[in-house]
Amino acid sequence: MNIRDATPSDATVIADFNRAMAHETEGKDLDRATVTAGVAAVFADETKGFYVVAEDEGEVVGSLMITYEWSDWRNAWFWWIQSVYIKPEYRGKKIYTLLYDFVKAKAAKSDVCGFRLYAETENTHAQAVYLRVGMEKPNYVMFEESL
Repeated sequence: MNIRDATPSDATVIADFNRAMAHETEGKDLDRATVTAGVAAVFADETKGFYVVAEDEGEVVGSLMITYEWSDWRNAWFWWIQSVYIKPEYRGKKIYTLLYDFVKAKAAKSDVCGFRLYAETENTHAQAVYLRVGMEKPNYVMFEESL
């Protein structure tokens, strides 16, 4: 398994993964053009974040995105892990662990104070994976308002 920073040539498969994840976890059918443009925007503007992919014999089989949150309390960055997707036939093979280890090694070279992510309340499998790799559930509740 090769873990690496994604490149713009990975954009189509990442967009497909994002659409599959939304359908699988939330029952949402995301617009292909919108998602494709959203992924391309990350590659076009490094201040938005970056993607990491896992590939097996040249085939991308998993990905995640990192976005940034400045913490004035810590004078350092939190990296938010988002858009995590592993192809179903590759689940249970610790690919998320490999992706997360890659991200942690990358963060160790910069001013990152920690990692955050959110998971659907019902996605207990993903939550168990995050706990296994050393993450903890904080004492925060998330709120949002869509515009």
